[in-house]
Amino acid sequence: MKRILVAFGTRPEAIKMVPIIRELNSHPGVFDVKVCITAQHREMLDQVLDVFKIKADYDLDIMKQGQDLSYIASEILNRMAPVLKEASPDFVFVHGDTLTSAMVALSGFFHKVPVGHVEAGLRTHNIQSPWPEEMNRQITGRLATYHFAPTPLAKENLLKENIGESRIFVTGNTVIDTLIYTSQRLNSDTHFQQQIAKQIVKNGYSVERIFSGRKLVLITGHRRENFGQGFKNICQAIRDVSIEFPEVDFVYPVHLNPNVQKPVNEILTNDAVNNIFLLPPLEYFPFVYLMSKSYLILTDSGGIQEEAPGLNKPVLVMRETTERPEAINAGTAILVGTNKNTIMQHFKRLLTDEKEYQKMASAHNPYGDGLASKRIIEHLKKIVE
Repeated sequence: MKRILVAFGTRPEAIKMVPIIRELNSHPGVFDVKVCITAQHREMLDQVLDVFKIKADYDLDIMKQGQDLSYIASEILNRMAPVLKEASPDFVFVHGDTLTSAMVALSGFFHKVPVGHVEAGLRTHNIQSPWPEEMNRQITGRLATYHFAPTPLAKENLLKENIGESRIFVTGNTVIDTLIYTSQRLNSDTHFQQQIAKQIVKNGYSVERIFSGRKLVLITGHRRENFGQGFKNICQAIRDVSIEFPEVDFVYPVHLNPNVQKPVNEILTNDAVNNIFLLPPLEYFPFVYLMSKSYLILTDSGGIQEEAPGLNKPVLVMRETTERPEAINAGTAILVGTNKNTIMQHFKRLLTDEKEYQKMASAHNPYGDGLASKRIIEHLKKIVE
C-alpha cells in the first residue's frame, strides 16, 4: 500500500483537493491517505473541511493576525519537516499557486519525496501579476516531479519550460468535479436546498428576491494586486451600476482581509441604495447555490473563472492579466481590469444586451467534465506501482 500525503492551506485549494481525497479514499487497498493542512487561511478553510467532512491528520495551524509572506513561507517549511518524517509518504499532492503549494513542494524536494502538482502549468509569464501567485506556481512547477495540467494550453506552457512530456498529464480541473457533485446534491435534495437557502437568508440576503424575478449579480474580490486604488475603483463601479439598475440585486460576500473590508464598507454601505447586499464570507454550498441563481458574476478569483462556465454564467474578471486565458478565448469571461469605466461598460452591456449575454452564457466550458480526479488517480496508480 502506498502512502499519499495531500497538503493544502486555503479554501480554494481545499475545494479543488476534496475530489482528490475522495477518489484516493475509494481505493482503500491501494492508498493510505493522510491530509495535512497549513491553515494559511483558518476560518474559510475550516468551513470547507466541515461541509465535506474532511479531517486533517496534520494541522500546522500557522495563521496569525498580520501574517506576512515571509512568515507564512518560513513557518510552513519549519513545520512540514517533522510531518514528512513521521508520515514518510511515497507521494505528496499540492495544488495551484499558494505559498503553501510552493513551500510544501520545497519541503518535499528537501526530503526527496515525489511531488504531484494539481492544476499545473497556468501562467501569465509576469511574476508581478498576479502577485505573488505567479511566482508561487512557477516555483512549484520547478520543484514538482509530476504535473497534472487542467488544459492542453497548460501542458504547452510546461513543455516550453523544458518539462518532459512523460511527466505531464492533461486531466481537466478538479474544481469542476466538486462543482458537479455539489450541484447534483443541491438539485436532487429539496430539503438540503431549503437549508442552504436559509443559511443565505441568515447571512443577509433573501433568496425570495430571486424568485420574484430580480436579476442577481454575484461579486467576489480578494486579490492582493487589487488592494488600494484597484478596490476603490471596483467598488465605485458597483455602486454606480447599482444606482442605474435598481431592479438588479448586487450580492457581495466580502472577504475578511481588512484591505478588502475597508473600501467595500466605506463605498458600498449607503442607506440610499437598497439593492447592494454585503454578506460575510459564505460556505461553499451556499455560494454555489447563489452562483447557480446568478445572472452574471464579477470576480478576481481564479476558481470562479473556472466554475462559472460550468453553470453557464458570464464572468467579468477584475484583473489586468489572467493565467486562465482559456475562459477568455472560449468567450465565457471578459478581462475588465480595475478601471472603473471599463467595468461599468461591460457590466451595463451584459445587463442590457440579451444577444451578447446569451453568447457568453452558452459558450463552451474549457475546464473539463467532472472526471479530473479520476484521471489523476489513474495516473498516480501507474506512477507509484
